[in-house]
Amino acid sequence: MANSGCEDGPGQEEESFLYFAYGSNLLTERIRLRNPSAAFCCVARLRLLTHRRNSKFIECFNCMEFKDFKLDFGNSQGKTSQTWHGGIATIFQSPGDEVWGVVWKMNKSNLNSLDEQEGVKSGTYVIIEVKVSTQEGREITCRSYLMTNYESAPPSPQYKKIICMGAEENGLPLEYQKKLRAIEPNDYRGKVSEEIEDIIKKGETKTL
Repeated sequence: MANSGCEDGPGQEEESFLYFAYGSNLLTERIRLRNPSAAFCCVARLRLLTHRRNSKFIECFNCMEFKDFKLDFGNSQGKTSQTWHGGIATIFQSPGDEVWGVVWKMNKSNLNSLDEQEGVKSGTYVIIEVKVSTQEGREITCRSYLMTNYESAPPSPQYKKIICMGAEENGLPLEYQKKLRAIEPNDYRGKVSEEIEDIIKKGETKTL
C-alpha cells in the first residue's frame, strides 16, 4: 500500500493521533470495525519503547532504550482471550530481533474505542509511547499497547490469519511476512466472531 503520509494539515494535529499496530490491527478492515477513522500512514519498524502512559512505571522502561523487539503471543493474566480463543500479540525486548507494523493516523474521537478494543480498563494491555522508523528512515512517535502480565501461548489460526493478511495487505517486509507465516497456531477448531470470520472468508476469496 502506498504511503498516504503522516503530516497534519492546518488544525488537524489537535484532532488526530498516530497509532502503531503490530497485531490484528495490521489489517485495515479489522481496525475499522471499531475505529472507522483509521487511515494508513506508513509501514514502520519498532525502534524504542519510551514509557508507559500511566502511573505504574516499569523502571527499566524508564531508564533504558530498548531498540530490538520480538513479537510474542500470550494469555493476559493467564486467561485465554474469549474473542480470539488463543494467545494475543505483545512485544518484548530481544536483541537482534525486529517488530514491524503499520502506523495509522486516527481521529481522537476513536481514542476510547481503541482503548476499549485493547482492554485497557480490564488490564489486558497498557498504553505505551513508542518511536518507530519508517522504511525511508524517518522517526515517528506513536501510541501503542503492551501486555505486561501474561503467559506465553500460541495464537488461534484465525488470529494468525488476520495478522498475516494485514502484513501482506500493507506491504510489510517479505522476510518479516515469512516469519509471521511460520508462527505455529494452537489447535482451536471453532469459530471466532462472525465479523472476523467474514473478513477471513473475503480474504481467502481474493486469493483464489
